[in-house]
Amino acid sequence: MQDTISLITLESLNLSTLLPMIVLCVGALFIMCADMLKKELGRNFYIWATMLFLSLSLGFAAFGEKNESGFFGMMTIDSIAKLSQIVILAASLLFVPLSLCKKEFSEHRFAEYFTLLLFAVVGFLFMASTTNIILIFIGLETASLCLYTMIAMHNRTKAVEAALKYFTMGALASGFYAFGAMMLYALGASADINEIFTNLAKKEFEPLLGVAGALAVMLGAIGFKLALIPFHTWMPDVYEGSPAPLAGYISIAPKVAAFAVTVRIFEPFIAENILWAESMFYILSVVTMTLANLMALVQTDVKRMLAFSSMSHAAFILCAVLVSNEQTNSAIFVYWILFMFANMGAFALLWAARNDTNLYDVRFQHPFVKFSGLIKTAPVTAMLMALFMFSLAGIPPFSVFWGKIYIMSAVINKGYIFLAVIMALNSAIAVYYYIKLIVYMFLTKPSEIDGKIYAQNASLTLSVVVAISAAVTLGAVLLAEPVMRLTHYWTL
Repeated sequence: MQDTISLITLESLNLSTLLPMIVLCVGALFIMCADMLKKELGRNFYIWATMLFLSLSLGFAAFGEKNESGFFGMMTIDSIAKLSQIVILAASLLFVPLSLCKKEFSEHRFAEYFTLLLFAVVGFLFMASTTNIILIFIGLETASLCLYTMIAMHNRTKAVEAALKYFTMGALASGFYAFGAMMLYALGASADINEIFTNLAKKEFEPLLGVAGALAVMLGAIGFKLALIPFHTWMPDVYEGSPAPLAGYISIAPKVAAFAVTVRIFEPFIAENILWAESMFYILSVVTMTLANLMALVQTDVKRMLAFSSMSHAAFILCAVLVSNEQTNSAIFVYWILFMFANMGAFALLWAARNDTNLYDVRFQHPFVKFSGLIKTAPVTAMLMALFMFSLAGIPPFSVFWGKIYIMSAVINKGYIFLAVIMALNSAIAVYYYIKLIVYMFLTKPSEIDGKIYAQNASLTLSVVVAISAAVTLGAVLLAEPVMRLTHYWTL
C-alpha cells in the first residue's frame, strides 16, 4: 500500500493539464465568497470578474503545452482539446459582456448566475479534454445542470418552461450516454476510448451487434446534445424561451464540446472504413441537414428560425467527421470559429431588440414582422443583421462561406461527391430563409410600432460585441486563410 501511494506524485498528476479548469473553479468560488462577504456587489463586478477568469483560462489553454496527458492519464491535451478549449472560452468571452445591457435582468443580479456559467464552462472543457468515458459523463452532467438553472433564472414563464424541457430531454440524453458507456466498457474492457477501440479491433469488432448497438446508443446521446434529428425536439422551444444571448451561447459552446466527444469516439471506427459506422453518420447528417432546413423555411419567429438553422450547421459539420482525414479536424474548428462570430452577432442584435412585452406577436418575441422596414427606422442595425444573415447563409465572401468551402473540399477529396451535392443543395435552401429576414428589413414598410425595436436594450458593451463579430464576419476574406493555417498547425 505504501509503495502504491509513493508512486503518486505531482509530476505524475501533471496538474498543468488542468490549469484552465482550475482557474475557472477558483473564479467561481471567488465570486460566491465575494458575494457572501459583501452583499452590495453589483452586476458590473460579477461580469468583469467572470471575464477576468475566463481570459486567464483562455491564456492557459492557448499557450499551455500540447500533446500532454495528466491526472492518471484521464486528461488528454491534444489538438482536439486545445482547439475546443479555445473556441469554448472565446464564445464565453463574447457571451458574458452581453449581460451589460441597458436593462438589468433578474438573473444578472445574482452571483450564482455567473458562478454557474463558470462551472458550465469547466464541464465543457472536461468533455473536450479527456478520452475517459466516465470523466466525459461528469463534464456533461456538470455543464448541463448549470445550463438548466441559468435558463430558469431568467424568471419568465417561457424561460422556466424551456429549462424544464431542456432538463427532461437532457436527462434522457444522460441515460442514453450512461447506457452506451456501460456497453462500451463491457465490450472494450476499459474506460479509455482509445483502449476500448484497440481491444475491439483485436476482436475484429465482435460481437458485431453489441458494438454497433453501443455506438448507436452513444450516437443517440450525442445527437441530443447536437440537436440532430430525431433528437432535436427540445431545441426550438429552448431557444424561444431562453434569453437571446444564452440561446446563442447554447448553439456554440455545448456543441463544440459534444463534437470533440464525437470525434474521439467515432473517428477511429470511421477511419477503419467500417461500413455500418459510416452509414449511421451519413444518414444522420443528411436527414438532419435537409429536414432542419425545410422546417426553418416555415418559421415565423427569427429565434426559432436560427434554432433550426444551427441544427443544419451542426449536420454540415458532422459531414467532416464522416470523411475523417487529415483535413477534416482542422475544417471542423475553422467552421466553428467563423460560425461563432456570425451567430453571436445575430443573437446580440436580437438581444438589443428585446422588448418587455410581446409588442408584435401574441406568442413570439422576435417575429419576422418585427423587423419590417428596419432599414428606415434603424439603418445600422438592419445592415449589421443583413451581414450576419448573408454570412450564415454561406454567401461569399463572408465568414461562414469559407468554412463551408473548407468542409466541402474535404468531402470531395475523400470521394463523397453525392454528399457534397446534398450539402450544396441544402446551402441553397438555407439562403431562402436567411434572405427572408433581409426582405422584411429592406423591402417592406415599417411596423406601426416603429422606433421601439432597437433602443430598448442596446448598450456600449453590446455594441462592442456586435462590432467585433461584424469585423470578423466582414474581414473573413483576409482572416479565413490565417485561421485555416493556424487550426491546421494545431491539428498536426
